Amino acid sequence: MKHLRAVHKYFWKYRYRLGIGILFIFLSNYFAVLAPQVTGFVIDFVERTLNLPGYHPPKNTPSYDGLVNGFIRWVKSSHFTPGNVVALCGITILILALLRGFFLFLMRQTIIVMSRYIEFEQKNEIYQHYQQLDMAFYKRNSTGDLMNRIAEDVSRVRMYTGPAIMYLINLIAVIALAVFYMWKRNHLLTFYALAPLPILAIAIYYINNTINKKSERIQESLSDLTTSAQESYSGIRVIKSFVQEKAMLNFFHRTSEEYRKNAVGLARVEAIYFPSITLLIGISTLVTIMIGGIYHIRDHSIDLPTIVEFVMYINMLTFPVSAIGLTASMIQRAAASQKRINEFLDTVPTIRVPKPARDLRLQGNISFENVDFVYTDTGIRALHNFNLQVKKGEKVAIVGRTGSGKTTVTQLLLRLYDVTAGKIEMDGVDIRQLNPRSLREQVSYVPQDVFLFSETVENNIRFGVPKASFEEVENAATQANIHREIMSFPEGYKTMIGERGVTLSGGQKQRISIARALIKEPGLIIFDDCLSAVDAKTEKEITANLTGYLKDKTAIIVTHRIFSLLQFDKIVVLEDGAIVEAGTHQQLLAIPGGFYAALYARQQESDRDN
Repeated sequence: MKHLRAVHKYFWKYRYRLGIGILFIFLSNYFAVLAPQVTGFVIDFVERTLNLPGYHPPKNTPSYDGLVNGFIRWVKSSHFTPGNVVALCGITILILALLRGFFLFLMRQTIIVMSRYIEFEQKNEIYQHYQQLDMAFYKRNSTGDLMNRIAEDVSRVRMYTGPAIMYLINLIAVIALAVFYMWKRNHLLTFYALAPLPILAIAIYYINNTINKKSERIQESLSDLTTSAQESYSGIRVIKSFVQEKAMLNFFHRTSEEYRKNAVGLARVEAIYFPSITLLIGISTLVTIMIGGIYHIRDHSIDLPTIVEFVMYINMLTFPVSAIGLTASMIQRAAASQKRINEFLDTVPTIRVPKPARDLRLQGNISFENVDFVYTDTGIRALHNFNLQVKKGEKVAIVGRTGSGKTTVTQLLLRLYDVTAGKIEMDGVDIRQLNPRSLREQVSYVPQDVFLFSETVENNIRFGVPKASFEEVENAATQANIHREIMSFPEGYKTMIGERGVTLSGGQKQRISIARALIKEPGLIIFDDCLSAVDAKTEKEITANLTGYLKDKTAIIVTHRIFSLLQFDKIVVLEDGAIVEAGTHQQLLAIPGGFYAALYARQQESDRDN
C-alpha cells in the first residue's frame, strides 16, 4: 500500500467529489438496511394479528431505526387490515430499494467519474515526466515498457482509485450499519453470525501476499510482451528481408507463454479465493438459522422475525464481503503497477533546469573548453580534452570515422547530455546556466537518425514553428530541395506520412528533416551527417541553397563527406574523441599523410569512378 500513497494527492484534489460519493454510499446502504426491519415488523404484525399457532410475543421490544419506528407508529395508529399492512410494507420496501438504487447511481457518477479524472491526470503527469528525462534514460528503457507503464499500469491504478475505493467504502458502510442494527436486535445471535469472519480476515491476509507477488510478475511479463510486439512491428521490414518471421514468432510465443503462466497462476489463486469467501458467508447464514432456531424452540428468546432479519442482513453482506477478495486483488494489482510507475516518476533527470535559469538571446559564439564526456551506461569515453572555438557566423565542419565522437559534440551543444568535465559556453555563458528550453528553441538540429511523425508533410516541416505560414513551409522545402517531390505526392503538402516516415525514401526523409530545421530561422544550426541518403546531384543542389541561407548564421556540420560547394571557416578532424587535425580546407590538404587529405583523395577518386 505504501506505493499507492503517490496517488493520494489526487484524492485531496477531488476531495469534494469523493466526500459526496462517500455520502451517497452511506445513504444507499442506509436505505438498504431498513428493508429487513420493515420485513421483521410485518412478519411479527401478521403473526400477532392473526394469532397464528405457535406465536409467542417477543420478550424484548424490537429496537428499530427511528425512521422505521415512525413508520410503525403510523401503521398502528391507522388501524389497517393485515392485508393492507402487508401491501403497504411491500410498497415501502420497494421505495427503499428505489432510493438505494438512486443513490447507487449517484455514487458511481461521483467516485467512478473521479477515477477517470485521476487516470487522465496521472497519464499526463507520467507523459510530462517522460519528456523531462534525459537521453540516457531512454537508452536504458525500452519503448514497449514505457508504453505499458503509461497505459496498462495506469489503468490498473484507476481500478484502485475508482472501483476498489467504492467497494471498500461500501463494505465499511454495509458492515457498520448491518452489524449495528444486528447488535441492537440481538447480541448473542450477532456473535454467532459473525464468528466465521476472523477466518476470512486471516485468509485474506495470506492470499493477498500471493496475489501481490503474482501481480508484479504479470506486469513485468506484460511489459516484455509489449516490448517484443512493438519491436517486431517497427522492424517488420528487417524481419521479412532476413526471413525471420518464424524465429520472431517463437520468441514472441515464449514471452507470451510466460505471461500466460503468470496470469493463469493468479487466476487459480482467485478461483479458490472467491468461492471460499462465498462459503464462509453461507456458513454464517446456516449458523444463524441453526442457532436462532434452537433458541426459538428452546425458550423463545429469539423470535422468527429476528431470524428473518438476520438472514436478510447476512445476505446483504454477501456481495460486499465477497468483494473483499476482488477489492484486495485490485488494490494489490494497483500497488504492483504503481510501484512500477513510481520507479520512473522517482527518476531524477540529469539535465536539470538551473535556478535561476538564464534566457539568453544567442548570437552564435561557441566555446568548448577541455571537454570530456563519458557515457555512464557503457563507460565509453566519447570526448577527451576537446577544445573548439566557434565565432558568430562561422561555418565549422566536424569530420571523423564512425565512433569518433562527432554526434556527441552536437548532443552536448543541445544539452541532451551534460559534460563529464570541462565546460561549453554560448556567448560567454556556461550552457548549464541557460534554460534548456530557451537554448533549444534558438538552435535548429538535423539529426543523423531522421524521425518523422505520422502526420502530414506540412505539419512535419512546421513542427518546430507551429504558427509558421504555408508560404514559409514552402520556402523551407524549396531550400531543402524537396518542394518538387512533395508537389508530386497525391495530396501535396497534405500527404500523410506513415509511421517514422515509412512511406518515404531515405533521401526524402532527410530533406524534409532539413526543411524542418530551416523553417526556424535560427542563429545556430547543426547538421549531423544529414545528407548521407541523397545522391551527389541533390547534395550539390542542397549545399548550393545552404550557402545563401547560412550567410549570417553559425553552422556546425558533422559529415563523413567533404562539401566542395560550402566554404568552411574551420574543419575539425576527430579521432577517438580528440581533435587530431584542425584548419581550413587548404591547410588540411597540405598535411602530409593527414586523415582529411586521405579522405578527400578517396572522395575525388570515387566521384571520378561515378
